[in-house]
Amino acid sequence: MGTDGRQFDLEDRLVEFAVRVINVVESLPDTRAGKHVAGQLVRSGTSPAPNYGEAQSAESQKDFIHKMKIALKELRETHIWLQIIERKPLCDPERMQGITAECNELIAIFVQSVRTAEANNRK
Repeated sequence: MGTDGRQFDLEDRLVEFAVRVINVVESLPDTRAGKHVAGQLVRSGTSPAPNYGEAQSAESQKDFIHKMKIALKELRETHIWLQIIERKPLCDPERMQGITAECNELIAIFVQSVRTAEANNRK
């Protein structure tokens, strides 16, 4: 439980993030660049949720860490694609509202989770 009494559900947050990524992807222009970025972003931005789901069923602590690192890698890639979309800009800035910040927050959560899991694995 979080300090405000609500349960912190990272999986739900990741699913919601994936939906937001899909919304951005669907708003990208039907150009060569738009299609390329869309393909890359939809792949990287929707994969952290299922990777996190796999981590929850990990066969060992080492397997858990590995799967969490894969999700983290995909979040970092997604962050780069989101920056490219914002700097170009390839879609309506309103559509991008808060998604890069959410990606940064998710990265921070995964970095801390991996550090904690690695520290616990050494004990």
